[in-house]
Amino acid sequence: MVDSIGQRPLDRKIGAVSRVGTLAAAKSVTKQPQAAQAPTVAAQLAAAAPVDTARVERIKQAIAKGEYPLSPTTIADTLIAARYEWMSHDQA
Repeated sequence: MVDSIGQRPLDRKIGAVSRVGTLAAAKSVTKQPQAAQAPTVAAQLAAAAPVDTARVERIKQAIAKGEYPLSPTTIADTLIAARYEWMSHDQA
């Protein structure tokens, strides 16, 4: 026979609840000064942008002289590919 769906009385008894710790125990935790903590990778990366400034300067000079090979077709293809990549992450 199949049991009906619905509430059934529990046979288990729940014991009394007691507190484990007090607020005084939580106050004993102290934080280290900010200077004493080791620098994290994220903090190191946030300090300065990972840019090769010498390479950027060489590219700027080449563009100013007209020696940097800019291809409108390549730029357009890259922008279209980036847009399709962004669209693939959009929710339907």
